[in-house]
Amino acid sequence: MPTFAELGLPAEIVTTLAASGVTAPFPIQAATLPDSLKGRDVLGRGRTGSGKTYAFLLPLVARLARSDSRRMARRPRALILAPTRELVTQIEASLAPLAAAAGLKSLNVFGGVGAGPQISALQQGVDIVIACPGRLEDHMRSGHADLSAVEITVLDEADHMADLGFLPGVKRLLDKTPKDGQRLLFSATLDAGVDVLVKRYLHDPVVHSVDSAQSPVTAMVHHVLHVDNAARVNVVADLAAAPGRTIVFARTKHGAKNLTRQLNSRGISAVELHGNLSQNARTRNLTAFSDGSATVLVATDIAARGIHVDDVNLVVHADPPVEHKAYLHRSGRTARAGNEGTVVTLMHDAQVSDVRNLTRKAGVKPTITRINGTDHPVLQQIAPGERVFGEPKRPEPKPARPQPAQPRRSKPRNAGHPAGVTGSRAGSPAARNGRRRRPSRPNDAAGNGKH
Repeated sequence: MPTFAELGLPAEIVTTLAASGVTAPFPIQAATLPDSLKGRDVLGRGRTGSGKTYAFLLPLVARLARSDSRRMARRPRALILAPTRELVTQIEASLAPLAAAAGLKSLNVFGGVGAGPQISALQQGVDIVIACPGRLEDHMRSGHADLSAVEITVLDEADHMADLGFLPGVKRLLDKTPKDGQRLLFSATLDAGVDVLVKRYLHDPVVHSVDSAQSPVTAMVHHVLHVDNAARVNVVADLAAAPGRTIVFARTKHGAKNLTRQLNSRGISAVELHGNLSQNARTRNLTAFSDGSATVLVATDIAARGIHVDDVNLVVHADPPVEHKAYLHRSGRTARAGNEGTVVTLMHDAQVSDVRNLTRKAGVKPTITRINGTDHPVLQQIAPGERVFGEPKRPEPKPARPQPAQPRRSKPRNAGHPAGVTGSRAGSPAARNGRRRRPSRPNDAAGNGKH
């Protein structure tokens, strides 16, 4: 395997990588860097965790650093499109030290946060925009972003963008970039949706595929636990309480929220990650899982691609995914960066056929075990170690909303009522009878309002 320097990266980038503990290229990086550094369009396919992020960041930074172009207001020089906010944030974290070493400025663009800071940064000028398609289109429609100066465009997780229905927006954005710019497309799978982008936007691309499109890693062990639905949460809790980090996947946002609450009520430190959370909450929860203050992350499929934590011991499909690609992307959160990992799918009677088809299409031959509760020895085999349950964590009560101050009255409460009549009696028939009546006018009966 050649070194980064032998592949043609500048010395300052090689030094920055070494300072981050990255000293040797992954296969997909070694395969694609010679072509991407020359400015060729590249189509790269590699499983999740195979090193695709550096495969496009390294040539992007190196080529921008030696480009004659300069930073301009509203007109970035490079564009990276990704399907989720979490993935945008993860890409930016990998880019930050490289960009600092090369004197480049980057900006994250996604929804769920205020647009003002993004607009301000675009006006000041940035070199690299890392964006989700929707919010970037908003900035373009309002005239705050212009893609006419983009020299390098990257599509990351292109297959996931296709799955989420983002292709129309991606096409509109790519149509605004120069046709002679370099384009790098990286994906875990190359299905029909991705093929449309390749044919339309990549010019004579060099294709590199470094592993199978099916089950990803030999160091990943797969289990299916056939459980009664009533025992499902207890089994998830037993696995989650084992030593190490665990990611649990639920099919819906409500399911993720409910499962997180149930795990916390059993004394397991769990946080949730799904689309109903604000961006601040998503960032806070992912940080808690990354730094170890929470040992369990309960997520939906939408978040699967944005979870880049290398030492995840166990992935649990509390709800089996709908199709095999989602299974592979979820499972790819473990056994990353050469580590080993275990994947568990919980299945009840009505799901037997679906799970069988799912694992077959994914190229997986799992060990299937029927269990009735948490006393089965296979649970210790899957997740060895003493189960740790802390103090049950109850949801914090929402603070009471402050009551608006009552307006000050300009006259006493009983002003206008007959003397001696107060409170609710002020409107009673007796009170009304004591009021002086206005004498009627002749024209009142006529109702013509004139006299």
